[in-house]
Amino acid sequence: MLISILMLLLGISLLIYFGNKMVESAASLARNLGVSGLIIGLTIVAFGTSAPELVVGIRSVTTGVGELASANVIGSNIANVLLALGIPSIIMAIPTNTIGVARNASIALFASLLLTFMVFVNNPLLFWQSFTFCMGIILYLIWMYKLSSSGGEDPILSELINEAQTNSSSNSKTYLVITLLIGIVGLLLGGHIIVKNAVLIATALDISETLIGLTIVAIGTSLPEIATVIIASYRGQSQVALGGIIGSNIFNLLAVLGISGLTGPIDVNFSIISFDIWIMLLTALILVLLVLRRKPIGRKTGILFLLGYVVYLLVIINRGM
Repeated sequence: MLISILMLLLGISLLIYFGNKMVESAASLARNLGVSGLIIGLTIVAFGTSAPELVVGIRSVTTGVGELASANVIGSNIANVLLALGIPSIIMAIPTNTIGVARNASIALFASLLLTFMVFVNNPLLFWQSFTFCMGIILYLIWMYKLSSSGGEDPILSELINEAQTNSSSNSKTYLVITLLIGIVGLLLGGHIIVKNAVLIATALDISETLIGLTIVAIGTSLPEIATVIIASYRGQSQVALGGIIGSNIFNLLAVLGISGLTGPIDVNFSIISFDIWIMLLTALILVLLVLRRKPIGRKTGILFLLGYVVYLLVIINRGM
């Protein structure tokens, strides 16, 4: 089983590394072809940053372990709030009064409510439900585009455009195409390794794939967000952290579940319906309330977030063993 654990960690590492490479190459290639930073940000960068969760989701569904896909998304969203916001807020207070943050936090809460509603309408999630999620992310991106075109400000949009402009390279188009293809292959390989070894670990420990998805896989696929917000906090750019986390949660719920579900039904384990999905809703609601207060998320809140995440992990591990 040790080999399976090491292979799982290897798969997560491949997802993160090749996910970044794919986004960099695709964004640079688009820039070289004359595509605007706004379009690149709303397409390549937006979907590329959710590539790890998306690859795991599609691979899980197509191999018959759809519950791993739902567990990964829900677990990642919980980790994004409690862990990825908890750590940087201890380092430096995170402002919540940035223009557009309250609006996007409300959208993230709505997406969480939509998933909860859909699960009670039908489980597993069917094609039409996933299609609804896809329409949701498309409408969200169209709205962001119109907001930018009218001169409006939005922290998530600003970060996507900045990322698109940063990923500019003078390398030849041939080189960028090759690195793009390598990135895609690396992502697919990483997803295959993760799903295969998650199933092996679950079988060896006699636990469900859901527990693996909520813990190791969820934290692993959230590592890019965690690293980004920690670096931003150290650089004194803690306002970047909140926008990135909220954006990631929106894309996880609408884009990742939506696109993954188009390839097949997504099972949501009963344990998630009875507990984890409500924790996800609670974290989304807490985030909205904190933002509406317009007071910085400080050290005390960060410590409470981290303690809350530790307690959550202990509860689900004890439940699953």
